[in-house]
Amino acid sequence: MKRILHVIASPRGDASRTLRVSRAFLGALRERHPACDIDELNVWTDEIPALTVPVVRGKYVLMGGGDLDGPLGELWAGVIRHIERFLSADAWLVSTPMWNFNIPYRLKQYIDVIVQPKYLFRYTATGVEGLAGGRRMVVVASRGGDYRPGTPFHPFDMQEPYLRTVFGFVGVTDITFIVAQPMDASGPEVAEEEIRKAQALARETALSF
Repeated sequence: MKRILHVIASPRGDASRTLRVSRAFLGALRERHPACDIDELNVWTDEIPALTVPVVRGKYVLMGGGDLDGPLGELWAGVIRHIERFLSADAWLVSTPMWNFNIPYRLKQYIDVIVQPKYLFRYTATGVEGLAGGRRMVVVASRGGDYRPGTPFHPFDMQEPYLRTVFGFVGVTDITFIVAQPMDASGPEVAEEEIRKAQALARETALSF
């Protein structure tokens, strides 16, 4: 394990319950792999390229089998940097709260930036081929309510299905979810207990890396 890209989608810093769990994972990981490089990408403070009309035009050039030359290539420089940063990782950690049953909009923007044809996937005669496979991803999430299977709100969980689908599309199928829930619906004592459980699972997961 040489390098992990940690994509941070919580804007709350030290107040983030999501990051309390992620820190437990990273602490155990550093103990197991002291030389591992943790590359932090914060979608709230790092520059994420805007998908303007000219930039989106480049996506269709790629889907048609063309190359990004000249001014279009220059417009895509920021997109390519993020794609290369993502692909250069040996594994990924995504730290995200649930917002409105899914992920924060800045994380969605980041995903829309990096999931590009010819880079993270390609079309073949037999269908779509993901180009980011063979590596692991851990998703640490926190949710105000309880969305576990068997609960009334489980059908509203669009977070895990979406992330499994979009990263599975590009070949990342080995994804472990560590979820702290409920963080608000049952009071602070329950929230703290659930965070402790999630932290224990995070440390256990790190031991298998």
